[in-house]
Amino acid sequence: MKRSREAPTPALTQRALAGACMALVAPVMLFAQVPSGQDSTSRSADEPLLVPRTASAIEVDGVLDEEAWQTALRVELNYEVRPGENVTPPVSTEVYLTYDDDRLYAAFRCHDPEPSAIRAHLRDRDTLGGDDWVALILDTFNDQRRSFDFIVTAQGVQFDQIEAQTGEDPGWDAIWDAASKITSWGYAVEMAIPFSSLRFQRTDGPQIWGFDAVRRYPRDHAYHIGTFPRDRSNNCYLCQSIKIQGFEDVRPGRSIEVDPTVIAFRTDTRPNFPGGGMEKEAQEGEVGVSASWGVTPNITFNVTANPDFSQVEADARQLDINEPFALFFPERRPFFTEGADFFAALENVIYTRTIREPSWGLKLTGKEGANTVGAYVMRDDITNLVFPGPQGSSATTMDTANTAAVLRYKRDFGSRYTAGLLATIRQGADYHNRVFGADLDFRFTPTNQVQLLVLRSSTEYPTDIQTAFDQPSGPQNDHLISFEYDHYTRTWGWWADYEEAGEHFRADLGYYPRVGYRNIEGGVLHTWNGKPGSWWSAIRAGAEYSYFGDRDGGLLDRSATLWLNYNGTMQSFLGLGVWRSREAFADEEYDITGGSVEGGFWPTGDVQIGASAIVGDQIDYANARLGSRLRISPWISYNLGRHLRFALNHNFERMRVNDARLYTANISQLTAVYQFSVRMFFRTILQYVNYGYNPDNYIFEQDAKDRRLFTQLLFSYKFNPRTVLFLGYADNYRGTEDYGLTQSNRTLFVKLGYAWTI
Repeated sequence: MKRSREAPTPALTQRALAGACMALVAPVMLFAQVPSGQDSTSRSADEPLLVPRTASAIEVDGVLDEEAWQTALRVELNYEVRPGENVTPPVSTEVYLTYDDDRLYAAFRCHDPEPSAIRAHLRDRDTLGGDDWVALILDTFNDQRRSFDFIVTAQGVQFDQIEAQTGEDPGWDAIWDAASKITSWGYAVEMAIPFSSLRFQRTDGPQIWGFDAVRRYPRDHAYHIGTFPRDRSNNCYLCQSIKIQGFEDVRPGRSIEVDPTVIAFRTDTRPNFPGGGMEKEAQEGEVGVSASWGVTPNITFNVTANPDFSQVEADARQLDINEPFALFFPERRPFFTEGADFFAALENVIYTRTIREPSWGLKLTGKEGANTVGAYVMRDDITNLVFPGPQGSSATTMDTANTAAVLRYKRDFGSRYTAGLLATIRQGADYHNRVFGADLDFRFTPTNQVQLLVLRSSTEYPTDIQTAFDQPSGPQNDHLISFEYDHYTRTWGWWADYEEAGEHFRADLGYYPRVGYRNIEGGVLHTWNGKPGSWWSAIRAGAEYSYFGDRDGGLLDRSATLWLNYNGTMQSFLGLGVWRSREAFADEEYDITGGSVEGGFWPTGDVQIGASAIVGDQIDYANARLGSRLRISPWISYNLGRHLRFALNHNFERMRVNDARLYTANISQLTAVYQFSVRMFFRTILQYVNYGYNPDNYIFEQDAKDRRLFTQLLFSYKFNPRTVLFLGYADNYRGTEDYGLTQSNRTLFVKLGYAWTI
């Protein structure tokens, strides 16, 4: 089963709204006198709003006392769009727009009957939470396919992303200014966005852009307030947006940005682990550089040499016991996250976490008219491989370099149709993997969408890999076909998917841990929308069915699921699910019944609490037999004042087979952050893993204990997304039944990066 579906949420999308755990940014300050401005109410419904040019200076300080705001375009946010459906919002909000030769300026005035209840905490840039925020949404190409989103919290924290039909790209980082201020009547925000940080159409006359402004007002519910009414039976959010006009003679930036970095680190290890002392393994200093050049106003070329692709935030540990397929980890490295939407497709054809130690890279991204292009070439000093199958996958790493290339092209036809081509190529010594394909995205009506992806791959492994991992000799060719149909209205939704992947299909630059199957699935859901003032805002119920079969027609697994979701007061959510399935593994078939529950709420503006649980039958994949599983995952986030934040997550899983315990797994992560300002923080991450096994219940030899402890300390100062200072320390401990937790390595590192714009 690919995923559980719910009705899509236009604007900032469901993922940014659900769960209330994503707090984008929006603080602002305004002074007591309301600027008169140019009011939007005097124009007809279809007439673009004129954004006036200003000749007077604006200081971005969150105080709207400049003369330019008196003549700026003024638009009221008159519609509560979530949870209410185009009803009068609980608070009033205005947004103001103006520009000069170099920048677009926006200001928000956010009235609040109880300013002391405004949720405003200091956070790192692009860090989400449950705070009040405002967002400026710009469809600069006016093609109703992607928007630039600029968001600011009530404390002045900045968040930016590109939002496309394929999802959000929060890895996109622009250099822009923002400030906010909490006042006796609410809060105010000012933004100044350089045109050099945007991409837009080239015309000789005035520009016409799609536009929206959104306010998040989190109290008993997480209210979302916008500038226009939303048709929930029209799944194209940008198709409904307001149009603004202006920006004559303004040109997108062709700036050159050079970002040199200096990294120094020392790593000590224990060679005779667990005995002996710590010894220096490596001590190095490295200089790297990345650069970007606006080849045309809308095409950007990036180059990086000796890049630092280390992550300054550790991956959350995932339970890896009894998992037959390779785990998925999100990408956080800026070179890959920036412009990720250019490469997106129906499936995970491109998964850049497979690239681990690149020595250099080139990337080209952009859009000219109806044409979107994306390409990159990288040299990776090691080669990670995943060997997928119909019932599980294995992996290895070759200590040989490879060259990886990705090509992506899409062309728009009108406002609803897109066709694309893609290719991924990875070449190394006695090894290659090449994938070529095409895709279509047709939105026939506002409620119906069809997507199709067809891929063909060719793969050949070195002889030693063929032998060690039972891979066929010589080049192997195979295909993947994926089809998806979706229908969503404000109350109903249904979908039907088909996918097949040949036994020898490989996408080594993508995420495909399972091949050799045919999958058919479909489902239906119904949504009940609450009325204003109700204790519940939405209730959704649905049913899904999925069938996986191998290429010979044999059963892999089939399942039927019923689920119910609730959203309501105190930003609470609750999800219930039950399923019945039959799964084949190791020449046996097993009947599996299970259920799940997940819920959470905000008891106050500083505390968020939640938990999830899964209980039911589960195959013991290591020993090929049926058992029972219990998984419980509680979590809590707590803000102590505006500066200090704690988050604690825990995963517990117990597996029983033959009326006896097989294993117990506990994974805990504690994150503590002290935020000195919006630019500077100190963070501690502790991850503790404790796996306890029952060796007597295994059919092979198994240790009784495996314990691990990871620590990371980080000081960070960010002047902007690429002018940064990181100073950090990390270490790892490991223990078994034979010895206690013992430090195996430690690393001290410093990184300095600078954004130099020409």
